[in-house]
Amino acid sequence: MLGDGQRAERFLALSGMTPETLRSGLADPAGQSAVLGGVLDFLMAYEPDLVAAADALDISPQALAAAREKLG
Repeated sequence: MLGDGQRAERFLALSGMTPETLRSGLADPAGQSAVLGGVLDFLMAYEPDLVAAADALDISPQALAAAREKLG
């Protein structure tokens, strides 16, 4: 997702995260689920992003939705 500049900018703008908060959230085990949940929420809010991410990961969009549900 962050490899696409426009998508990355949109994610940062909509999530309120900065590159620094994103990195620190992923580095902190306690913050990882919040960051991952935010990313999945972002992808699920716009189907073309969800499908593109699923294609890039070689999984189904439903698997991403299930992962979001599992995070709570």
